[in-house]
Amino acid sequence: MRDFHLPGRSSVLASDGMCATSHPLAAQAALDILKRGGTAMDAAIAGAVLLGICEPQSTGIGGDCFALVSPAGSDDIFAFNGSGRAPQTASAAELRAQGLSKIPLYDVNAITIPGAIDSFCTLSERFGKLGLDASLAPAIHYAEEGVPIAPRVAFDWANHSDHLQGHAVNHFMDGGKPLSRGQVFRAPGQAEVLRRVARDGRDAFYSGEIADDMLAILTSMGGKHQSDDFAATAGNETPPISGQYKTVELVEHPPNGQGATAILLLNILKHFDIANMDPFGAERAHIETEASKLAYDARNRFIADPDMTSRLDHMLSSETAAKLAALIDPKRAMLAAASLSEAAHKDTVYITVVDKDRMAVSLIYSIFYGFGSGIASEKFGILFQNRGAGFNLTSGHPNELGGGKRPMHTIIPGMIRREGRVEMPFGVMGGQYQPNGHARVLSNIEDFGMDPQAAIDAPRAFSEDGELRVERGYSNAVRQQLADLGHKVVVPQTPIGGAQAIHIHKNGVLEGASDPRKDGAAMGY
Repeated sequence: MRDFHLPGRSSVLASDGMCATSHPLAAQAALDILKRGGTAMDAAIAGAVLLGICEPQSTGIGGDCFALVSPAGSDDIFAFNGSGRAPQTASAAELRAQGLSKIPLYDVNAITIPGAIDSFCTLSERFGKLGLDASLAPAIHYAEEGVPIAPRVAFDWANHSDHLQGHAVNHFMDGGKPLSRGQVFRAPGQAEVLRRVARDGRDAFYSGEIADDMLAILTSMGGKHQSDDFAATAGNETPPISGQYKTVELVEHPPNGQGATAILLLNILKHFDIANMDPFGAERAHIETEASKLAYDARNRFIADPDMTSRLDHMLSSETAAKLAALIDPKRAMLAAASLSEAAHKDTVYITVVDKDRMAVSLIYSIFYGFGSGIASEKFGILFQNRGAGFNLTSGHPNELGGGKRPMHTIIPGMIRREGRVEMPFGVMGGQYQPNGHARVLSNIEDFGMDPQAAIDAPRAFSEDGELRVERGYSNAVRQQLADLGHKVVVPQTPIGGAQAIHIHKNGVLEGASDPRKDGAAMGY
């Protein structure tokens, strides 16, 4: 239980239905759908699409989604891959010939075909009850009427709007300036897109005038995208993957998502007595950081398009985790993981909803970097993701850019099962941080007995680009101890990630948690 003398959030408790997401208007829209008799999927789609209007820097209809679904009356978990593909004529060799060693983030070559709209149409038909038009109605309304900019959204808008270019400046800026807190953002072009999709289904987006609008800007910038690439876009069902940590099973999306990274990270952490460490001390932060370096190195070696990921069993094996755990020095930070781990490998915007019938949905939907590629279509203002930057340009690499391939993806929905029962759909936003975030939240719950809200509130640290980014929630003494271990410690300007969770208790009570690092809320009834 939290200390009620101090600022903080209580968990939200309800019995009939619950939504937790990063913006209160989206959470409220999802809850309204549940109260009308919609399923958790109807509600998740309503909230997710609205997030593209409430938080356009984070997500939108020019992006991708992944979902885990546990149907009503079942503890089975179904995974759906809604990530788009590279154009059929995309070529890594061509980019290498231009002198590129990696795909530029804010370039037309980083744009893969958006997969989210196809996914929402498919998931609505399979798991919905009210129809896609009901799920899209809230986003259509707010896109037309406008949404006041929330504080965290304004913070991100100011930080990332420099990447907007061309038509995107007209659609997502105010006279060339970022929108600020309390200003109203409208997207009438996207409202029209959603009206047509609600009426005519996925073909309204992937062919005809809307597709032509997208293709016009992509081809004018030298993109390889063709109408056939859009027409062929289709998500697919895939079996989830899972790993055991103490008394719970962590269920993740398989490649091309990076969920296997979270499982490997937890498998490494099993080799250390985490539960007897200070949850907010330097020892735990150091071990978790070193384990994440090794897990992410494995991710970068192996995770790619599902057809190209041939070493998943190796990545998930307990033997691999044991070899990697042995590389961790409790007294010293490793400079780089790749050379150390070579021997071990030589063989080689989130929303969760639970409805009254206990269908559970864990869905994550994104355009990757802040404002994605920074490129938008002229008429409808569809902002494109830059997921193609997740490809590798190294010849022969499993994740090498190629026609029709899916890139390694950072977004991963998660679920926890305990003794075979679905207990908690959850997710952690934040790009590369997400596997570390999944492991961190689960460890907070299992090793330290935190409730979901406390597990999400707890301070975070993450190693990226040669720095150990340590939130202000850690003490200065801990930061100094980590620096003494050899970490290059910095306090990041932006908090690390954002998370949402719904704990389904055995007595039927739903406990929702929402990350204070975002503007969002957990809401139930």
